[in-house]
Amino acid sequence: MSKDRLILRTIRREPTERRPLWIMRQAGRYLPEYRKLRENYSFKTLSQSPELSTEVTLLPMKRYPLDAAIVFADIMSPLPALGVEFDFDPGPVVANPIRSQTDIDLLIPPDPEKLGPEVITTLRQTRSALPEDTALLGFCGAPWTLAAYLVEGRGVKDFPTLRAFAAAQPDALSALLKKLSDAMAVYLINQANAGADAVQVFDSWAGILSLYDWERLIRPHLQTLLEKVGDAGIPRILFLQNAPHLVDAYASLPAEVLAVDWRINLADAQKRYANHAVQGNIDPAILLHGPATTEIAAKQLLQRVKPTGHIVNLGHGILPKTPLESVEALVNVVHNEKPE
Repeated sequence: MSKDRLILRTIRREPTERRPLWIMRQAGRYLPEYRKLRENYSFKTLSQSPELSTEVTLLPMKRYPLDAAIVFADIMSPLPALGVEFDFDPGPVVANPIRSQTDIDLLIPPDPEKLGPEVITTLRQTRSALPEDTALLGFCGAPWTLAAYLVEGRGVKDFPTLRAFAAAQPDALSALLKKLSDAMAVYLINQANAGADAVQVFDSWAGILSLYDWERLIRPHLQTLLEKVGDAGIPRILFLQNAPHLVDAYASLPAEVLAVDWRINLADAQKRYANHAVQGNIDPAILLHGPATTEIAAKQLLQRVKPTGHIVNLGHGILPKTPLESVEALVNVVHNEKPE
C-alpha cells in the first residue's frame, strides 16, 4: 500500500492538492463498454470470472482520471463460502431463505480461502494494472444488509419479513449477524492483503430500523466488524443509505470515513463529526439531467464542504442512464477546483 495516494491522505485528513473523486458503481451499466460485455455475459458470469471482473473494474479508469478503482463484485460474492446458494433476477435471490435458528446453524463456518476467491484474484490483477498513484478499494455488505437478503430471500420494499424476524427471533438474528460479521472481517482483511488500499462497508438497508432497534440489534455486530478491520490497519469507509435518523449512531462507530447519501447535509456532517473524513454526496439523479446541471451541483458541493478530509462521490450508485458527459463534467469540476 502506498500511503501517498491522494485518497489515503484525504482519509487521514491531511491537506491535499485537490479532493479525490471516485463514484459508487462506477464500473457498471452507464458505460457502453460494460453494456457490450453484458450482451455476451450474465452479471453472475462477469462477477465470478476474475479476468472479466478485472476488465470491468478497469473500464471507468480508461475513460476518466478517477482517483480510485473499486473492485467489481457483488455483496453476495463471499456468501457461497457459508453454504448460501443464490442467483440474480436482477438482484440477489436466495435459494433457501433463513427462517429460524436451525437454518442459521446450517451455515458453514467459512474457510478464509473460500471467501470470494475470485474477488481476491481480481484485486491482485487490478492492482498490477493500475497506475501507482491510483488507489484500489475493496468492499463488503454490512451484516444487516446481507441478512436482509438472506432472510427476505430477495430485495423487496422495506424488508417486512426481515423486520418480523428481528422482532420475533432477536437471538437468532444476533447469531446470524455474528456469523456474517466474523466472515466479512476476514473477507475485508483478505482484500487488503490482495492490494486494496481501503475498504467500504455498504449498509444499504441501514434505515429500515428505528434507532432503538438498531442500537440493540445491529450496533454490536457492525462495531465488531469495523474493529477487527481497524486492528489490521485497514482504512474503513462506512456508507449508510436512507438513514438520517441513524447518522449520529453511525458516526460513533470506528471508521475513518463517514459516507452518506444525498439526504444528509454533508457540510453539517463534516462539522459535527470532525474526527472523520466524509464522503459524498451528490444526488445520482442530478447527473441524469446532463453536464450543465452536474457542474452546478458539483460546484455547490465543493463550496459547501471544506476540502480537507472530503472524498467526492455520489450519494448512492451512479444510475444506468447517466450520460457520460455528466461524469466528465463532475471530474472536470473536481480536478479544476482552485486551492484556497
